[in-house]
Amino acid sequence: MLLTTKEIFRKSYGKYGIPAVNVFFMEEVHGLFAAAEKANAPFIVQTTPFARDYAHPKMLLAMIEAAARIYPKVVYAVHVDHGVEDHIYDAIDSGGYTSVMIDASHDDFDTNVARTKAVVERAHAKGISVEAELGVLAGIEDDLIVEAGKSSYTNPYDVERFVNATDCDCLAIAVGTSHGAYKFKGKQGIQFHILEEIQRRLPEFPLVLHGGSSVNPDEIRRINNAGGALKDDAQGVSMAEIQKAITLGVCKINIATDTRLLWTRVVREFFRDTPDQFAPTTPGKVLMEEYVKFMLNKFDDFGTTGKGVDFGIR
Repeated sequence: MLLTTKEIFRKSYGKYGIPAVNVFFMEEVHGLFAAAEKANAPFIVQTTPFARDYAHPKMLLAMIEAAARIYPKVVYAVHVDHGVEDHIYDAIDSGGYTSVMIDASHDDFDTNVARTKAVVERAHAKGISVEAELGVLAGIEDDLIVEAGKSSYTNPYDVERFVNATDCDCLAIAVGTSHGAYKFKGKQGIQFHILEEIQRRLPEFPLVLHGGSSVNPDEIRRINNAGGALKDDAQGVSMAEIQKAITLGVCKINIATDTRLLWTRVVREFFRDTPDQFAPTTPGKVLMEEYVKFMLNKFDDFGTTGKGVDFGIR
């Protein structure tokens, strides 16, 4: 069942979180859809401009559409993440997407409003949901790099003005997370007072948490034991903080770093342990199996397992 994110968030708000997972290649798509069908859990499959340039939008959409036929008992949305107008308007006009994100968070407030409003008008005309962003997250994602000193928390007062001015369907906010594997320094975490104030000003309005990966230290250790050189002080978002954020209006939790670490660990360990192998399909099968396990845990942690029943999937 292909839905817009707006339709999914109406059911999930305040009760469970929807994982929004970046995909690049077939094994990830298979693993994501297989896990969602097994868990009867709604989800968002998302492609970034980086992924669209790498694989081509038609290839990505063809894989997603094929997976939906292979795993028909799933509830999902298809989303363009961190888009600029070229990618967004292509996604809106070419079909296949039910949600787009316009990331004008690096612009001043008025420019962000103007760019977002233009995307909203064009997307809503075709029944497509729009995610916007207010506040700037630090870190690295694909080819986007933001230094910590240039990041900024989202102001709840600005959120109220922004949503009313743009009519966007959900909003990514900066509350302490960041992109990439190195999300926090020291004891810094999610700034819950910001979420609480936004919820007070805009009750029932869906929020989005970018940089939602957990960055399991065991994955870092295993990667490094298999020849990697990742820093061992990488920190992700604790599940307890994500679960609390869900009760305060965070409906969509973006996951990218965790699945990259999973791919890296599987491939490094496979060729370390079986150096005589060279067929790409063999580690690919291992990756799909591990991906399903990973996503089943995420669905459980976010409270999403079994929630397909909210959309008539049993």
